Amino acid sequence: MKPYDPMPLAFNRLSTEAQLQRSRQFLSDMQKRRTVRDFSRELVPYELIANAVATAGTAPSGANQQPWTFAVVSDPALKRKIREAAEAEEKESYERRMSQEWLDALAPLGTDWHKPHLEAAPYLIVVFRQAYGLDDVGERIKHYYVDESVGIACGMLLASLHLAGLATLTHTPSPMKFLSEALNRPENERATMIIAVGYPSEDATVPHISKKSLDEILILYGDETDPAEVVEEDEG
Repeated sequence: MKPYDPMPLAFNRLSTEAQLQRSRQFLSDMQKRRTVRDFSRELVPYELIANAVATAGTAPSGANQQPWTFAVVSDPALKRKIREAAEAEEKESYERRMSQEWLDALAPLGTDWHKPHLEAAPYLIVVFRQAYGLDDVGERIKHYYVDESVGIACGMLLASLHLAGLATLTHTPSPMKFLSEALNRPENERATMIIAVGYPSEDATVPHISKKSLDEILILYGDETDPAEVVEEDEG
């Protein structure tokens, strides 16, 4: 076991004005993010994908175990194989596994079992969670808070891709074991989602939906505080 070895925090304290500017700009940028199902086949610079994955890799994780693997797929034959396997599972789900209530909930999104985006998008990022680790001799290492850690990393991945000017679609076919087989991943890795990445096609459309308002998702316990007002009160 490694001992605790602290080091100084590298932290750049911003002015309140800079904080607010960054916060408002990020909010504005992310409010423009939409899930896209119509992709152009135009090539995407690989560095954008690599940088986004590197950003995801900075996410916090339980015991800093970083229990994730990001499999980036651009090979056309492999994308077709993934699409065919995913559509087989999705067809079964839409026709036999899903309840009518579930189908009704999906209706406004215009989805069905056809997944052409898995082949059209120039890149697929298949996110795997590592249910447990393996040491140098193949012994299991217990991982902590795997789902939470991978969820945070996926959020950072999507944000990075969007801010790089790319469109994405998260896809979670069930079951997903075919992804481990197609990509020859080890037994300790379990697929979490597929993210199609690329530029939207010129005729891309999105469903007319809205997000919940801030008042619907935020509950404040205490008083809203403005640091500038606090300073003025202290000086008085």
